[in-house]
Amino acid sequence: MNDEARIADMALRLLGRAFNELDEQEQRVICAIAERAPTSRNAGEIDDEEASFGDRLADRVAAVGGSWGFIIAFGVVLVAWMLLNSSVLARAGLVFDPYPYIFLNLMLSMLAAIQAPVIMMSQNRQAAKDRLSARLDYEINLRAELEIMRLHEKIDRMRIAELVEKVEDLSQRLDRRE
Repeated sequence: MNDEARIADMALRLLGRAFNELDEQEQRVICAIAERAPTSRNAGEIDDEEASFGDRLADRVAAVGGSWGFIIAFGVVLVAWMLLNSSVLARAGLVFDPYPYIFLNLMLSMLAAIQAPVIMMSQNRQAAKDRLSARLDYEINLRAELEIMRLHEKIDRMRIAELVEKVEDLSQRLDRRE
C-alpha cells in the first residue's frame, strides 16, 4: 500500500472522513501520524520567525511602556519638569513652559497618541500568538486522541487473534478427544 492510500485509509478509519474532506490541521495530524513524526511545535518560536521588524518593535515598546521602571522614570521626569519650570528657571526668568505647562501637556498627548496604537499592535500580536498556541494545542490533542484510538484498535486485534488462537486450540483438543 503506497503512502497516499495508507493516509487515506487512516483518515477514514480514525476520523470517518476522506482525507480531502479534512481541514488543514486534521490533514497535518494524519500525515504526522502516518510518518510517525512529532507534531508538537512552539507557538512562540513560530510567531518569532514570522514577526516583522515593526512587530518586534511594538512588542518592545509595549514591554517598556508597561513596566514599573518606565512609570517611575516617567513620574520623575514629570516632577523634574514641573520643578524646573516652576521654581528653578522662574527665579532666573528663563521659564520656557510656565504653569499650566501647555508644552508638557502637548508632549504627553503626543506620547499617548503614539504609544496607545503601538501597545494595541502588540496586544493584537499576543492575541494572534494565543490563537496559534490554541491551534497547536488542538493538533496535539487530536493526535493524542487518534494515537489512543490506534492503540485500542491494535490491542483489540491482538485480543481477537488471541481468542481465535484459543478457540482453534480448544477445537483441536475436542477433535482429539473424539
